Amino acid sequence: MKKELLYCIPAGRYGKEGVLSLLAQHPEIRFVSLIGIDLAGNDTDERIPIEVFKEEYDDFFAGKAVQTDGSSVVFMNIATLNDARVDYVADSTVNWYIDYNDENIDEATGLPVGTLRIPSFLIHNGDFIDSRSILKKSCEYVADELMKLLVGKKIKGMEYVPFNDIQDIVFTTGTELEFWVKTPSEKETVRHLSTSQRLKEQYWQRMRGNVRTAMEQVIEELDARGMHVEMGHKEVGGIKPKLDDTGHIFDVCEQLELDWLFSTNPLQAADNELEARIIVREVFRRNGLDVSFKAKPILGVAGSGEHTHVGFAARLKNGKLINLLAPENLEADYLSVVGYGFIMGILKNYEVINPFITSTTDAFNRLKPGFEAPVCIVTSLGHKPELPSRNRSILIGLVRDLGSPKATRFELRAPNPFTNTYLAVSCLYLTALDGIRYAVEGDKTAEELLKELSKKAGEESEYLEKEREYRCEQNVFEDFTQEERDALFGKPPATVWENVKIMQSESEKIKTLTQSGAITDDIVNSFVASILYRWENELMDRLIPATKAAIKQYKKLTHENTIDDERWEKVNKKRIELGKDTQREKSICTQLKEALENGDYDRASDLQIEMARKVESLEDAYRVYAENIIG
Repeated sequence: MKKELLYCIPAGRYGKEGVLSLLAQHPEIRFVSLIGIDLAGNDTDERIPIEVFKEEYDDFFAGKAVQTDGSSVVFMNIATLNDARVDYVADSTVNWYIDYNDENIDEATGLPVGTLRIPSFLIHNGDFIDSRSILKKSCEYVADELMKLLVGKKIKGMEYVPFNDIQDIVFTTGTELEFWVKTPSEKETVRHLSTSQRLKEQYWQRMRGNVRTAMEQVIEELDARGMHVEMGHKEVGGIKPKLDDTGHIFDVCEQLELDWLFSTNPLQAADNELEARIIVREVFRRNGLDVSFKAKPILGVAGSGEHTHVGFAARLKNGKLINLLAPENLEADYLSVVGYGFIMGILKNYEVINPFITSTTDAFNRLKPGFEAPVCIVTSLGHKPELPSRNRSILIGLVRDLGSPKATRFELRAPNPFTNTYLAVSCLYLTALDGIRYAVEGDKTAEELLKELSKKAGEESEYLEKEREYRCEQNVFEDFTQEERDALFGKPPATVWENVKIMQSESEKIKTLTQSGAITDDIVNSFVASILYRWENELMDRLIPATKAAIKQYKKLTHENTIDDERWEKVNKKRIELGKDTQREKSICTQLKEALENGDYDRASDLQIEMARKVESLEDAYRVYAENIIG
């Protein structure tokens, strides 16, 4: 990192002429890229010569400067092949970052060539359709509705909040980023990784060699962009790297995490996460390491989450901030009335949030019991108000600090690094508003809401569903069987199609998202169409071929006794069932392919689940078989 480089143009610090003057001082910045975010969370990336940007500077802020082909971004059924024009509008309310190419040195300055990345909104036929604009409009709607709901009210137990003095609502939003790094040629066994994970040999251990160097460089680069990293550390997954004769590290395979300060602008929080992923990937690549942000890059080993924190505060006319979720006495109560409404709204409506959080097969692979990833729609508040605790087995938990009321917030544990944070946060705040309306308009007390949130399955409830439980202070993974979890907290979807079906059955809950006008019915339908399209094609073109390729790797070995013969027969039977058609029966791979071709998504979803179960069974059977061969 070079001190003479410009890494960030902070929002609001420079006027229009100031930005031009600043760019004139940095001739190494040769390009501009307008960053729009489609519904899949993909960011656009183009190279506009800086001269064009300067000549048409005013137009960049009027949506006239650059158009893109809508068929190249994910807006299914909106920006179509016969109606593909999409216009950009630059967003001057957030930071603009500079991305440097260390492999392209500017001859005049001797510095790497830079590209100014400008977060933008996307317009199609006069309507804003992108993820950034959806988040912006969602938060504006929630803020307006909260002002109407709270100003002038006397809420029981919240007399300490001068609601008449509220000037505006401040959203506190933040994400954490987990990822895997490895030497490109490294091929570690799942069994070795799994053993290391169970023994927690890597969690919070010392980083060494190029991993340490890359992490330190990432922290420096993110700090230079104003993101204020709080911590970088090893996560639970990984193995100890090897050392060659010269003292250099090789065969790296480790899981890491980065945390940085939250933002009071949700758009900035989501933009920061996008920028962090770019910096992490590039810096680790420069150090000879490959980065994966997949939710479950290695089946059978811990996946990578992106825990998302949400909350909000009231800014008073005198500038003071009051956390609206925190009670007056943190040692006597868990939450305020608004805080209970916040979490109850999210939990009640999570079935329609879930597809926006977990939208790929890779994401569902991560959400399995035993890997510290949530499987049930349930929250935890802690055993006692005066003893804040963290239950890492639930979907969304309360984060509290008795010494800091402003820190009170909720942490959603289901997202992964490829979750579209813009849409996810929009859904969380919109559904939280639904619960807050119930709590405030119903004139509820904190005690009444705590009782309802803590109700048992079968107990009548005014807002939450009768047959469900929504709070659990136990270990959801270990203290319940799968049947008990399904009965108490609802059966979770196992595939993208199951997730969509559940969402589509909850028409009233969908209205909690669409009532704002930020997420429209067209947006919901476009998003659903895009994730189903991806699901179908990934099964057809990746999962089925990968399963067939894996089957072929299980070879017959030299047998030494009849036990080996019997075990191989069991293995081979499983291989045939999965991947080889016979005169009597088609393989699961063939059945799945045909179900997808026929549009029978119910059948395809069931077969996907069956295939995953049988692949795991095959792996276990072959391991037992192979381990007995010693000749």
